[in-house]
Amino acid sequence: MSKLQALQEYFRSRPPMAVAVSGGVDSMTLAVIAHREQPNTQVFHAISPAVPAQATERVKAHAEKEGWSLNLINAGEMHDPQYLANPANRCYFCKTNLYDTVLENTELTVASGTNLDDLGDYRPGLIAAEEHQVCHPYVEVEVDKAALREVAGELGLDDLKDLPAAPCLSSRVTTGIAINADMLPVINEVEEQLWRVLSLEVALKGVRCRIRHGEVAIQLETISDIDYGKLAAKHGPIVEELFVAAGFAERAAQVVFEPYEKGSAFLIETLELAESSS
Repeated sequence: MSKLQALQEYFRSRPPMAVAVSGGVDSMTLAVIAHREQPNTQVFHAISPAVPAQATERVKAHAEKEGWSLNLINAGEMHDPQYLANPANRCYFCKTNLYDTVLENTELTVASGTNLDDLGDYRPGLIAAEEHQVCHPYVEVEVDKAALREVAGELGLDDLKDLPAAPCLSSRVTTGIAINADMLPVINEVEEQLWRVLSLEVALKGVRCRIRHGEVAIQLETISDIDYGKLAAKHGPIVEELFVAAGFAERAAQVVFEPYEKGSAFLIETLELAESSS
């Protein structure tokens, strides 16, 4: 039995579920399978400053195409002081708010897009999922990220199968620096504009706009060697202008360009303190 067949059987053999979708390939593919097998599936998407606008538009487009029962919600994490403090376990508070809100609006079991690869990372959101009895179909069927993308391709989801990873915008803010809801859309706009400009010049795979103490770091994932200093001199003003226009001039006092480093905004030394507070 293929992974797609196993996932189809998983949903076919269970009552309809509520699928929480972020707009990424994981949860979107899961929602497609769940709804096609169980038309009474409910789909929930949280609209938030931490969620890129293009992700929300992607969810809406697929909801219309697939005929989902789409519920757009405000999970309220931007009113949670524990989340806004941006501790190492910020994701725990994010998912707690999300699942609380979803379960206030449905009696169905909630399903997430967590896959096998996610289990190897530090993911405090999984603790919140366990507390809310959230199920993880990919994990139960033993689907990792590579297999998940293959499944998306088999389903004809060509716009999703090669979609780059896109963690929430709060993940760009260094642990311990408070989350500012008004700054998150600026981070997204910086990444979008730089992607459009830089992809014409270099073999670009991804852009991250990191907020640090005293600087903004633009991290570029490429498949070729590039001159980061030259790019900073040429395109740094784009970053500065966007932050200044949004009222965050102090953040753009220093802009650096450097190679992409996964999860570099997460400071592990704060982890013990964060866990002791949750």
